[in-house]
Amino acid sequence: MPLTRRDFAKRATYTGAGVALAGSVGVLATAPGAIGEEAGQAAGGDGAQRLGYGPLIADPEGILALPAGFSYKIITRTGVTKLESGEHTPAKHDGTATFEGSRGATLLVNNHEIKGPRSKAEHPVPLAEGLVYDPAAAGGCTVVEVSKDGEHVSEWVGVAGTSTNCAGGSTPWGTWLSGEETEDKVGQNGMTKDHGYVFEVDPHDERAARDPKPVKAFGRYPHEAVVVDPKRGHVFLTEDADSPNGLLYRWTPPQGFRHGRGRLRTLADDAGVLAAFKCFDSGGRFVDDLSRATKPGTVYGVDWVEVPDRDARSTSVRKQFKDGEVTRARKLEGMWWADGGVYVVSSYAREESPVQHDGQVWFYHPARRTLTLKVRFGVNPDPDKDGAFDGPDNISVSPYGGLIIAEDGEGVQHLFGATEDGRTYPVARNELNIGTAEEPEFSEFTGPVFSPDGRTLFANIQDPGIMLAITGPWRRQR
Repeated sequence: MPLTRRDFAKRATYTGAGVALAGSVGVLATAPGAIGEEAGQAAGGDGAQRLGYGPLIADPEGILALPAGFSYKIITRTGVTKLESGEHTPAKHDGTATFEGSRGATLLVNNHEIKGPRSKAEHPVPLAEGLVYDPAAAGGCTVVEVSKDGEHVSEWVGVAGTSTNCAGGSTPWGTWLSGEETEDKVGQNGMTKDHGYVFEVDPHDERAARDPKPVKAFGRYPHEAVVVDPKRGHVFLTEDADSPNGLLYRWTPPQGFRHGRGRLRTLADDAGVLAAFKCFDSGGRFVDDLSRATKPGTVYGVDWVEVPDRDARSTSVRKQFKDGEVTRARKLEGMWWADGGVYVVSSYAREESPVQHDGQVWFYHPARRTLTLKVRFGVNPDPDKDGAFDGPDNISVSPYGGLIIAEDGEGVQHLFGATEDGRTYPVARNELNIGTAEEPEFSEFTGPVFSPDGRTLFANIQDPGIMLAITGPWRRQR
């Protein structure tokens, strides 16, 4: 049922801009000292002095700068550590989730964003027997076991023969949904099957992933993150694309369907309803692109428009809509379920968008059907200078309050936190220069996520492919 202009006006009056949300994140970037471009630095006083964990200290090993009292361990490294089968750890670490293992261990499912034909990949995901979708593709994901003491125990293939596995998301029933960020069809880039789907991986049961089957009901397009509404059963999915810009999708399960282990494999290819979002402001005016919002606290109403051909047999899904039918955004990336809704990232917007910025974080409230801008980064004039944050990508909610955000911008790359009142603080800086001394280059961070017990923050440096475990005196950020 569409949300009418009158309905939204009533709800906008009720919710307001900057109303605190219940839970661990609360009012991001709607208070003084927020990280919107107009906010400036964090406010002074004792609260500001306690923000974060202090300055980052250079790493003599040249890998990861951390605050005093923190340390890291390398869990996996492309071409160095090995899988149970003897092959090296694959390249391009990306989206990651943690799960409770046996005897206090942590299981991590780690995407490997390897694109193109397998023949050109130096360290592809091994073609483990029974776990291969398309033998011509180089990507997939691995499962990593880490002991309760933080030591690498083992690594094995979760799914192989997929392509460009970027982000994804964990499910309420304890599995991982891995999205392919590609639209390659049979015959393109050497592929022998169509790609651009979501695959489910069970870190506790390898048998559940045998004979990999894409969840075609979720659509075929350049997938990023996936989030499941544990109450309504809806699945939200982001698309990282341009020409035109990508979309935010919602999949509604068919009547009588109940989520659970192995249930997605039973879905028909056209099961449920896949729809793209359409936003409008409190005056009922259509919003063509999320970059139009320039002030944290902006609230849009949301309708959902059904996708005509979710498998994109002749036309990419995002191109099936005419101007005025859906709302678009550049670089729709990370998502996380918290506070009864979905946090959604748009990493940046440039000339392809109506308004340029260096990142937005939105919150979609399913019950109210509203989308609220929580964080906005203005264009960073000097990305090579340390101190400013830009290009948010993967995000997760911290057990110590607020968000942990991975940077995928230009120049210096950080993990940083955002507090409940919107202030930011550095957690780590990538010091592994993969460029030259004259022209340094630092890869993005990916997949920040805490262990189930909250003691360890795991994150990846995508290139050259390193999974890190960060420990230290974590505390509540206020």
